[in-house]
Amino acid sequence: MLPGNDTQISEFLLLGFSEEPELQPLIFGLFLSMYLITVFGNLLIILAVSSDSHLHTPMYFFLFNLSLVDICFTSSTIPKMLANILTQNKVITYQGCITQMYFFLLFAGLDVCLLTVMAYDRFVAICHPLHYTVIMNPQLCGLLVLVSWIMSVLNSLLQSLMALQMTFCTVLAIPDFFCELKQMVQLACSDTFLNNIVMYFGVVLLGGCPPAGILYSYSKIMSSICGISSAQGKYKAFSTCASHLSVVSLFYCTGLGVYLSSAATHSSQLSAVASVMYTVVTPMLNPFIYSLRNKDIKGGLKRVFGVEAIKRPINLGLNKCP
Repeated sequence: MLPGNDTQISEFLLLGFSEEPELQPLIFGLFLSMYLITVFGNLLIILAVSSDSHLHTPMYFFLFNLSLVDICFTSSTIPKMLANILTQNKVITYQGCITQMYFFLLFAGLDVCLLTVMAYDRFVAICHPLHYTVIMNPQLCGLLVLVSWIMSVLNSLLQSLMALQMTFCTVLAIPDFFCELKQMVQLACSDTFLNNIVMYFGVVLLGGCPPAGILYSYSKIMSSICGISSAQGKYKAFSTCASHLSVVSLFYCTGLGVYLSSAATHSSQLSAVASVMYTVVTPMLNPFIYSLRNKDIKGGLKRVFGVEAIKRPINLGLNKCP
């Protein structure tokens, strides 16, 4: 690659975590294990929800979609990193980098949207239990997922098209294990004013509005739970959304930690390590959170694998919001 504003960039270098050869087998084994656990765990959730009629409810319909998106989210980055370690080649083509960035943004946006939709589902279930089946009908559930896809596709497409307009004039080394939009913008030698505007617009659209919706939903949920007189009633109400609240907290806390740490330390290696938390660790832990904290999922998995489980109705909600 030759320097110059008109040079056509053909490849980038993904620096990853460490260049020390003795650490490469350890990194490869660690990430391969996490990737396999992520895929296998989320496939179990998908299998349980699709096979068990007890789980054919709006809550588990959204969980089914979240598990599917988590598999795709992790698959957009980890296989390429594993291939680079295996071949001892850090190169990714320009086209491959743009493609990876597109799918990463797509599935990250879908994760955010689905977590918001699931928060709304829990809000309706606990705050308006008598109208739950009417409000959360199959048409609305399908529409919410469709809107999530449309928003995520449009955002990732716009960001990728804007990235195609950038020019690069040096040998490009990305200090991460995947092509991240913000780092690509920082490496460009052309004017990136419009790219930054579009990028921050996407951050506000998918990084600001959904968390606000989640916080509003859970403020109403907590207000409703506090209005329940019995301790058992409070426990049952909170248990219907505990798993989702755990996943939301893990996703946003790790994501926020990545950007705070990178802004505070300006260490590219630390930022790469921190980004693992929300790109790899969170999708890997989601199935454990839902299966360990959710009796319906555990019962569904037992029925799928032929283990007798106690049949019980699924609690949708207990109290109406004040």
